Amino acid sequence: MGKSIIDLSSVTTVGLDLAKHVFEVHGVDASGRVVIAKAMRRNKLLEFFASLPSCLVGLEAGGSAHRWARELIKLGHEARMMPPAYVKPYIRRQKNDAVDATAICEAVKRRSSSQAILRVADRRI
Repeated sequence: MGKSIIDLSSVTTVGLDLAKHVFEVHGVDASGRVVIAKAMRRNKLLEFFASLPSCLVGLEAGGSAHRWARELIKLGHEARMMPPAYVKPYIRRQKNDAVDATAICEAVKRRSSSQAILRVADRRI
């Protein structure tokens, strides 16, 4: 797989594995061909997504997923969060961040009903 970027204008679906400092991004085009697979630091993430055309972004629901989903929606992307249990069946190899991003990208394309509900910033519990 490697760390690659082909043509960002053809990205239709992105799997984003969230972490503390380094996030994994896995993007595919409409035919399912891998367009991008790379690690990205937190401070470069929004800049990267601002350069992408509007696309579907999958995230595992978790602590910071709501914040990142709101930020991605502001940039014009469709952000969908899924519980980790719905991503796990798509992991094909040993678990690491890059494999998680790939699995999230697969799962977000296939799952349409099982999504976490996005919390809005002014309605925190």
